[in-house]
Amino acid sequence: MEKIKYKRKKKPSQTIIKTTLLLMSFFIAGACSKETSDNNRTTFNQTTEKPEISTFTILALGDSLTEGLNVSKNANYPAQLEETLHQLGYQQVKVINSGLSGETSSGLKNRLDWVLQTKPDLTILNIGANDAMRGLPLELTSGNIDEIITRIKASGSDLILAGMQIYDNLGREYVDGFKDIYPTMATKHELALIPFFLNHVAGDGQLNQADMIHPTAEGYAIIVKRNVLPVVQPIIATQISPTNNPE
Repeated sequence: MEKIKYKRKKKPSQTIIKTTLLLMSFFIAGACSKETSDNNRTTFNQTTEKPEISTFTILALGDSLTEGLNVSKNANYPAQLEETLHQLGYQQVKVINSGLSGETSSGLKNRLDWVLQTKPDLTILNIGANDAMRGLPLELTSGNIDEIITRIKASGSDLILAGMQIYDNLGREYVDGFKDIYPTMATKHELALIPFFLNHVAGDGQLNQADMIHPTAEGYAIIVKRNVLPVVQPIIATQISPTNNPE
């Protein structure tokens, strides 16, 4: 029987192997270069473009000065702040009024988890006036505010602290100690500070109600324009862009 002869497959030449490897190296290098370029482009966009945000929530947190005792719901400072920001083009901003008349720093600390369910992007904290009116120990007020700030920051919200001052009837040592709580906390926690929430309004009979403690609607307008907005607007401008042209 005649033997069947099988032809041996020729081994690829060294030239072909080198050419194939060279082409593969070009392909891999090109792919890696494209991936690196895409990654760089993504990083650049993330650091230079502000994300699209449908709603930017500001939580106004505090006592009756925030709630707006005896003024209409459209005249308290959170409502006027929202309206002013809308006029500036920030239509996506929503300001939630979480002020409660008679609130102390201890009371606010106890309800903090509940109000933080609103998941604010920015919180304006104005608390402590009722502590001072009751002559509560400064160490208690300071400790409560310290804890409140820590918990708000831990929730992921940016924070602005509104400073307060009181009349001299409790003695100079207490008055100065109370006033110093706010810049001290702002420095410790690296916060933006409204030095005195009632600045330009406190003690003015034309801008306060009969008790000379709570602002009128006109008083709140000044507080928003001269005290709150200059601190709030630069912060939100770093996070969102106006959705339309200012009115």
